[in-house]
Amino acid sequence: MIKLHGMPLSNYYNVVKCVMLEKEVPFEEVAVKPNQESDYLSKSPMGKVPCMETAAGFLTETSVMLEYLEDFNSGKSLYPADSFQKAKCRELMRYLELYIELPARRLYGDVFFGRPASDEEKDAVKKLLEKGFLALGRIAKFDPYLAGEELTYVDFYAFFGLSPVIGVCRKTWEWDVKSEVSGLKRQFDLMSQRESVKQVKADQASKP
Repeated sequence: MIKLHGMPLSNYYNVVKCVMLEKEVPFEEVAVKPNQESDYLSKSPMGKVPCMETAAGFLTETSVMLEYLEDFNSGKSLYPADSFQKAKCRELMRYLELYIELPARRLYGDVFFGRPASDEEKDAVKKLLEKGFLALGRIAKFDPYLAGEELTYVDFYAFFGLSPVIGVCRKTWEWDVKSEVSGLKRQFDLMSQRESVKQVKADQASKP
């Protein structure tokens, strides 16, 4: 059985966990925080979460784990059948990760952990996020899901990856991203109705 190492506070841990629930892949959760202990570094070389333990060995990086689950599991694919559209899904996930979630992460300390950021840092992040969301709006379909009519890995990436970003925007600039980015609120509403998402959110709320 697959073991998923990590914690509910991690948005990327929740992406992988939710996908496994959605695809009905049996797995066991192993509670661990990011750390630099030698034992954990032998599993996750950067000490990050999530980390996936398989019968063949350990995997790190969320996108890699999703690819493994796609190849490993015989259940319903969460990629389009068309190779170009599949590549567009991967492109969307990279945009979400590199141009939106990564810049916003610079303010997580300020918003979530009480480590104040300078006005200059906030201004710099705001410019990057504005550019990132504009780019996302150019390539996302929101029809009603990000990549089109069908649910894909992109939607899990967006739901859990953008949730803390939305919090940063709201608390730092009173910026209502879900209302401003056309189609995003509807996509979040659709995802919130899925049983896999409900379970992950409930587990997240029940653990410190």
